[in-house]
Amino acid sequence: MTAVMLSTMVLCFALTVSVAVSIGLASVLGIQASNANMLISVKEMFGAINKFPLAAIPFFILAGNLMETGGISRRLVEFAKSIVGGVQGGLPMTCVLTCMIFAAVSGSSVATTFAIGAILIPALIKHGYPKSYAAALQATSAELGVIIPPSIPMILYGVSAEVSIGELFIAGFGPGLLISAALMVFVWAYCKYKGWGKNDGEGRLGFGKAALQAGWALLMPVIILGGIYGGVFTPTEASAVAVFYALIVGMLIYREIRIRDLYAILRKSAISSSIIMFIIANAGLFAFLITRAGVPDAIGHWLEQVLQSPAMFLLGVNAALFIIGMFIETSAAIIVLAPILAPVAMHFGIDPVHFGLIMVVNLALGMITPPFGVNLFAACTVARISLDQIIKHLLPFVGVILLCLMVITYVPGISLALRDLVYR
Repeated sequence: MTAVMLSTMVLCFALTVSVAVSIGLASVLGIQASNANMLISVKEMFGAINKFPLAAIPFFILAGNLMETGGISRRLVEFAKSIVGGVQGGLPMTCVLTCMIFAAVSGSSVATTFAIGAILIPALIKHGYPKSYAAALQATSAELGVIIPPSIPMILYGVSAEVSIGELFIAGFGPGLLISAALMVFVWAYCKYKGWGKNDGEGRLGFGKAALQAGWALLMPVIILGGIYGGVFTPTEASAVAVFYALIVGMLIYREIRIRDLYAILRKSAISSSIIMFIIANAGLFAFLITRAGVPDAIGHWLEQVLQSPAMFLLGVNAALFIIGMFIETSAAIIVLAPILAPVAMHFGIDPVHFGLIMVVNLALGMITPPFGVNLFAACTVARISLDQIIKHLLPFVGVILLCLMVITYVPGISLALRDLVYR
């Protein structure tokens, strides 16, 4: 059964069949090969999405789309530019900082790519940056959307590995800030080397004025994250609060969302949410079947025999996840692999929250690595260039993230220090 499922899935991927359909078809053929009742598929697919924390996903996607249409994204860009935009290379640094702030509400890297990229990619091109560099920078910076909480992949890992989502969220700040700082230092140094961005400060608002204009936008992550860690509401409830707040600010305060805009916003959000939920449902069935076949136990025993130490285990897992992330969508990979790998990590004495951050950061790299990097396609769509044009400028960014990943992997305190301070 396992051989049939894996070969079918690999074949479908090779034929560029969508991830959800590939996983679902492999699961159905696996059921047929094992002569099991097909009703298992209905039961397990429903059970995979019938989980309260998953309700946060469509709400966070809707909140991100409301922020994009309601002018919140543009004001966050101006605020970030007022902080770092005055130096050479300040505009690319503004892109990273804005994505970091936007990530504190959206939870989605694709939403971040479209919302911020629609503003900053044209601005970067206008200031003389190559179009391919602007797209590569935006795709990479938007990865912070799934690392800085709230994060949809963290929710999925928490549900799959039965780990506290609140602890995962607060642990994500350390890695998120590390990656943000590394990217800003890199783009500043790279722009200095290339001689780009000497006029980035043109049209920059003063900090006070920008902060005043973005006040309501900046209050949003404070309310959402403050409410979660203050015990006012759960991460799932916070997603609904984010939608309500973005709607009120966009319609009544900034007045950039009109009644007629709501249909397009809701339709776009519904499509994005249904795609993710379809992947989750099929991945849940796939995970059930491979667990039933004893694959997780077999992999666990094999890893214990081959990788004798926690350091070697983490190195092997990172290498495998990096390759897997190139071909399998992040959400699907987490749902399938978290129940397999998290118990093995705990056997090696690795904190499941720390391991969750390693998985999320690593698989998030898949969003900016060909052939199936969703952020790359989104950024290329905004910049109106082909995927092959972006690769040259993308590789250094991938190197920076990989370096940060190694630091996050082998310095657990980056992920766990704040978690331990709050929860211990």
